Amino acid sequence: MAKYLVIVESPAKVKTIKKFLGKNYEVAASNGHVRDMPKSQLGFDAENGYEPKYITIRGKGDILAKLRKEVKKADKVYLATDPDREGEAISWHLSQALKLDEKKMHRISFNEITQKAVKTSLKEPREIDMDLVNAQQARRMLDRMVGYRISPLLWAKVKRGLSAGRVQSVALRIICDREEEINAFIPEEYWTLDAQLSVPGEKKLLVAKFYGDKNGKQNISSKEELDQILKELDQAEYQVLDVKKSERSKKSPLPFTTSTLQQEAAKTLNFSTQKTMRLAQQLYEGIDIKGQGTVGLITYLRTDSVRISEEADAAARDYIRQHYGDSYVAAAGGARRGSNKIQDAHEAIRPSDISRTPVMVKESLSRDQFRLYQLIWNRFAASRMSAALYETTSITIGAGDYRFHVTASKVVFDGFMSVYTSDDDEKGENNVLLRSLDVDTKLTLKELEEKQHFTQPPAHFTEASLVKTLEELGIGRPSTYAPTITTILARRYVTKENKNLYVTELGEVVNSIMKEAFPTIVDEHFTANMESLLDKVEEGSVSWKMIVSNFYPDLEQAVLAAEKDLEKVKLEDEVTDVLCDLCGRNMVVKYGPHGRFLACPGFPECKNTKPYLEKIGIACPKCGKDVVLKKTKKGRKYYGCEDNPACDFMSWQKPSP
Repeated sequence: MAKYLVIVESPAKVKTIKKFLGKNYEVAASNGHVRDMPKSQLGFDAENGYEPKYITIRGKGDILAKLRKEVKKADKVYLATDPDREGEAISWHLSQALKLDEKKMHRISFNEITQKAVKTSLKEPREIDMDLVNAQQARRMLDRMVGYRISPLLWAKVKRGLSAGRVQSVALRIICDREEEINAFIPEEYWTLDAQLSVPGEKKLLVAKFYGDKNGKQNISSKEELDQILKELDQAEYQVLDVKKSERSKKSPLPFTTSTLQQEAAKTLNFSTQKTMRLAQQLYEGIDIKGQGTVGLITYLRTDSVRISEEADAAARDYIRQHYGDSYVAAAGGARRGSNKIQDAHEAIRPSDISRTPVMVKESLSRDQFRLYQLIWNRFAASRMSAALYETTSITIGAGDYRFHVTASKVVFDGFMSVYTSDDDEKGENNVLLRSLDVDTKLTLKELEEKQHFTQPPAHFTEASLVKTLEELGIGRPSTYAPTITTILARRYVTKENKNLYVTELGEVVNSIMKEAFPTIVDEHFTANMESLLDKVEEGSVSWKMIVSNFYPDLEQAVLAAEKDLEKVKLEDEVTDVLCDLCGRNMVVKYGPHGRFLACPGFPECKNTKPYLEKIGIACPKCGKDVVLKKTKKGRKYYGCEDNPACDFMSWQKPSP
C-alpha cells in the first residue's frame, strides 16, 4: 500500500489533520522554519548578486533527521504549511533541507482545518509558488539589512540591546509624531447650551441642544457670546417649528480581517494584539471538542481579504434563514471590498462551520478562547444578515430668533443587530417624548443648562488604533502588526498604561537618531511603497533581487555617514529613594530580560541588586504600608504588601482605595 507523508508547521495541527486522513497517511510537524540566515552575520553576499546564505536553525537538526526518515518511507510528500508567503517559504526551505525529489513532492494549502478542506487540497496539489517564496525572501533580507546594519549603530551611540527595524522604526515614529502633536496642542474654549423643556401632558423633560439662529448653525466660543444669547432668550417662547421623520438603514459589518479582529478584540475584550493572535492560532489549529475530537474552529487568521467562499456564504444564509427567518438574510449582491492592498487568495476570518455555535463549544474552550470565538462567530453571522432599519425623528424648536434641535432614532427592524452590536449603535432615549410633538406645539422652559468645554488634543495611540493606522498607511501586513507592537514594547521604546501607548525617553532618543540619520527608512510613504513592491514580487511582475540591490547601497552609505557624524547619547538611569543595603547609595532602575530591577550605581565594586517594586498609590488594608505590583515566577502579575513576608496581603485584582 502506498505511503503518504503530510508535513505541517505546528504540532497542534498534527492531531487535527491525522484524524481526517487514512492509515496510509503519516502527519509530521516542522515546528515553523527549519532554515534561516546565520545569526552571526548579515547572511548574504552583496558583491555576488545578493544570494542569501541559509543554515539549519539551531535545535532543528533532530526534527529534520526525523522528517528525513519519514520522507524515505513515503511514496509522496505533501507540504501543507500555512497558506501565505511565510508558509510558502517554509515549504520551499523544507524541500531544500530534506532534498525532496520534485516528482514525489507536492504543495497543498487549505484555508481552514476541516476534513473537507484537507481532503479537497489533497486532490488539488500544486508546485511551490516561487513568486511567494521570493517575496518572503526579499522581506526577510530587507528586514535583515535594516536590523543588522542600524542596530549596532544604536548600540554604539546609545546603549546595547537596542534594535531598529524596517516596520518597527516607522511604528515608533508614528507614535512619537502623535506625542509631539499632543504636546503642541493648544486647547480652545467652547460652550454648549441645553434647554430642558416641559412637554404638555408628559412628566419627563425633553432636552434640546442649542443649534444656532434662523440663519444657520452657530458655535459659542466665549462666555460673552453665551451671555448675549441668554439675554436674548430671557423672554422667548419655545415652540416646535418643524418635525421631520425619515428612515435610514445601517449596513451589516464586513467579516473580520486580521487587522479588524485585533482592533475589535482590543476594544470589546481588552485583548492585546499578541493575545488575540495567540488565541486565534489555537482556534485555527484545532481544539479538542467533546464528542467531535480535535476540530479547527476558524479559518486562517492572517488575511486582509473580506471575501467569503460561496459554500460558506450559502451555509451561513441557510443557518440564518432557519434560526432567524427569511427577512434576516442579506440580499445577495456584489460583495463589498476592503482596501486595494488585498491579497485575495485568502478568505476573511470566519468560523469553519457556522452551525458550530459558541454555546455548543463553550465547555471545551477556555474563557478567553470562547470570548474570541464568540466575537468571530457573531461578526461573521452578522455580515450575512440584512441591514438594521431605523426610524429617525428630527425636531427643530424655535425660541425667538434662536433654534434648538432634538433628534432620536428608533430601531424598527434589528437585522444584523440581533447578533452583533457595537458601542456606537444609537440608543433612542427621546423617542417616547417626540411622538407626542407636532408642529406649533408650545413648550415650557424649565431650565437652561450651560457648560464650558475645551477642545481635546488627539488621543494617545492604543494597540488597536496603531494597527488601524498602520493598515491605512499600508505599512506592514497582517502577520506583522502584533510582532511589531510586541517588539517596541519589549525594547522599552514605548510603554503601555491603561491601554494607551506612551513614548519613553529611550524611544524619543532612538526615533530622533533614526529621523536624522535614516529619514527614508522611517518615512511612512517609503515603507508603504516597499510593501507594494513586495506585493508585485508576489504577483511575479518585479524581480526580488532588483528591490534588494537598489535598497542596500543607499542604506550602507547612510550607516557609514551616521557612524561618522552622530553624537553619542548618554541616557541617565532613573534614581530611586531606595538605599543600597551594602554601601548606602541611592539605587537606580535597570532593565533586564525579565523587566525592571534595582541595582547599585557603584557597580562593579558593589553588585547589590533588588527586585523593583512598583507602588500603585494605595495603602495595604492589613498594615497600612504601600501595596506594590509584583510578578509570580511564571510572570503573572499580582498585588501584594511591600512588607512581605511580615504582612501577607495579596490580590490578583488591583485593589482600589
